[in-house]
Amino acid sequence: MKKFNPNKNIIIILILVIIAVGALSLTVAQRAKDEKSSVIQVVINDSVAFVDKVVFAPARWFDNGVRSVQNLLVTYEENERLKEKVDAYDALERQNKSYEREVAALKEELELNATLTSFQKVTANVITRSPDSWQDMLVIDKGATDGIEVNMAVMAKHGLIGRVLEVNAMSSKVELLTSENQTSNHYPVRISTEKGEVFGLLKGYDVTRDALVVEQLTGKTPISKDDIVQTSGLGGNSPADLLVGTVIESEVDKFGLDQKVYVKPYAHSHDLSVVTVIERTVGDE
Repeated sequence: MKKFNPNKNIIIILILVIIAVGALSLTVAQRAKDEKSSVIQVVINDSVAFVDKVVFAPARWFDNGVRSVQNLLVTYEENERLKEKVDAYDALERQNKSYEREVAALKEELELNATLTSFQKVTANVITRSPDSWQDMLVIDKGATDGIEVNMAVMAKHGLIGRVLEVNAMSSKVELLTSENQTSNHYPVRISTEKGEVFGLLKGYDVTRDALVVEQLTGKTPISKDDIVQTSGLGGNSPADLLVGTVIESEVDKFGLDQKVYVKPYAHSHDLSVVTVIERTVGDE
């Protein structure tokens, strides 16, 4: 088997290149004398072009391939950087939306505090809300060191949401008005109607109607839709005049003895991040 000799091939290529260069030189010199190419010049030119195509075409093809691969790598790196920028933009957008919600909640709480000028109050952040007790309870970041005490009323946005159930040094548990606990979270309330005031007890929450339920009403004064419901202050467990909600409807049982009033709360407990604890009425000791 004949062995491949790379040095011999290189010498042959160099000879062909020298011949090609010499032919080109002769051609140029001849053209300087005569504009029309001779048959020999045409043959030489075509031979040089063929040799150039055969010898240098693979090198050009290889160079083009290398450039294409480099372009692909550069494009891939640029795509990766763009993906990182898009991911960072999405994260920033989500963060901005979170900030917007927080700012909106703080604005609502500031508006609420502006209406509570006759009360001493403490603003607190909601730090924990367990999914298994979502409707019943939440934990705030204020406690005994901030003056919080058991049974203090808690408000959010535009109305009452519950009362303090348990107090620790740096945190407190708040029982919501939507709690299923039918024995502890009761509030004496007052319903202001066109013909006078009706007093009752806030005793529960109707999930299907998304409404608070007032029972044990006093008197026979007619109650209409949109009548305002506030705390009455009776019983001493909460200050008077805290907004609770507005009447949706009232109904009497089939015996005509007991009346229930369904109240649309001013503050829904679905999305709470900031709350206000009412310590006491200004002037109380």
